[in-house]
This record gives sequence, C-alpha cells and structure tokens, in this order.
Amino acid sequence: MKKENVCIEDVLTAISDNTALVLFNTIALAEGSPIQIRKIGLTTRQYYSKLSRLTRTGLVTRKNGKYFLTLLGKIIFEIHVTACKALSYHWKLKAIESIQMAAPVGTTLPEEEFSKVVDTLIDDYEIKSMVTRALTSMENHEKFLRQQNGEQAIRVELEAF
Repeated sequence: MKKENVCIEDVLTAISDNTALVLFNTIALAEGSPIQIRKIGLTTRQYYSKLSRLTRTGLVTRKNGKYFLTLLGKIIFEIHVTACKALSYHWKLKAIESIQMAAPVGTTLPEEEFSKVVDTLIDDYEIKSMVTRALTSMENHEKFLRQQNGEQAIRVELEAF
C-alpha cells in the first residue's frame, strides 16, 4: 500500500545509510541505464530492500523495467549535491564564522569588507549566495534579539517607577 503523505523523516531514512545513498545517486546518474548491483557493492537483497524504500517514499519510480528519479527525487538529489558542495567548503565556512564571531558584541565587520572575505574564500556562486542569505538571516535574528532585550529593559525601568 502506497503512503500518500511522505514526511522529511521518511525521505531522510530512505537515503540515510551509505548503500541507499549510493543506489539513489546511481539511479540519478544512470538515467534509466541498467544498474550493476555488484559494482556498487550491494547484494541482491540489499538492492531490492533499498530500492523498495526509495520507491515507497516517492523518490524513485519504475518505468518499462527501468528505474528513474521522480520529480521529488530530482529535487532531493539537487539538495544532496548542494549539501556535498557545502561540505567541501566546511573549513572555509568555519573561517567565515570565526571572523564574524570575533567581532565585539553589537558590532559587525562592514558589509563590503565581509563580502570581500566571502568572495575570496568561496568561489561557488550558489554556496556564496547561501552564505550571504544565512548571514543576513543571522544578523536579522541578532537585531531582533537586541530589540527584544531593549524593550524588556525599558519595561523593567518603567515598572520601577
């Protein structure tokens, strides 16, 4: 029986172990070509077990005896590729984070300077864009927290009168 609603937990579970992820990637890259299970290091039982889970979660479909990624599967594959790219920048991302965290509380590196640091360390446009969005989101969150703390301090002062 096919499950109508698939949640993120189902998707992550389906690709959570290395063999399932290898199979998922192989199907994505094979584009309907036959898959040689021994070459990807799976037993027949593992192959069909992983394939069944990928199919039940709606990541893979079978058409004319061949397996293809569904639209959801293609989106998840793209997310996976992006995550792998981000992981390849792990230490550079930590360096950017360290620079940002080193600034005294309430101050930040000028946006132009910070942009130069990001441009120097990260050459992939997509990852660079994600870093910029994440940093902007963090800054907005910090501003919100400072505003909340300021409002709370004002309330305390007013209540003291």
